[in-house]
Amino acid sequence: MLETPKILAFAGSLRTGSFNKQLIRIAVDAARGAGAEVTLIDLLDFPLPVLNQDDEAAHGLPANARKLKELFKSHHGFMIASPEYNSSIPGVLKNVIDWVSRAEPADEPPLIAYKGKTCALMSASPGALGGLRALVHVRAILGNIGVFVLPGQVCIPTADQLFNSDGSLNDLQKTAAVRALARSLVEVTRKMEPPTVQTGS
Repeated sequence: MLETPKILAFAGSLRTGSFNKQLIRIAVDAARGAGAEVTLIDLLDFPLPVLNQDDEAAHGLPANARKLKELFKSHHGFMIASPEYNSSIPGVLKNVIDWVSRAEPADEPPLIAYKGKTCALMSASPGALGGLRALVHVRAILGNIGVFVLPGQVCIPTADQLFNSDGSLNDLQKTAAVRALARSLVEVTRKMEPPTVQTGS
């Protein structure tokens, strides 16, 4: 059993004022309070080209793809807050998932950054469904590459009306739900057979 699960947390958005960046910070605080070691990153700091296998064959993984892959490999689980774009997953998030899935070197075990890891999903959206449709697709993608995605998730509708200027939610029930999901991820990750995490190349 893991004493201190290592969790990688991020929002699937690049926008500075993203509701999902605010949401993930609430979850991060709760996961740290539950005893996890949490690394919060901003995908804006890891710009990537769209995955093109011709470019990959010619040049290998971009530097930022390598950095992200090392981060994914060195953690036991993930927390992801995903916006909903046109009823689905944002392109930036799908592109990150795809780059991190690439094997380098060629004889590396497949999906080494994902298999056996855990994940909690959440979303915030101005829409009435709170990003639910995006999470359906994120869940399917991660499940198919070996990640155990917690059955529970949190969707925050009308997000444009719910966040305070300090990034907190003005809805106590929704705040409690986010915190409970984060704590659940920590507990589930503790109890699962820990995947091999790698530090360094």
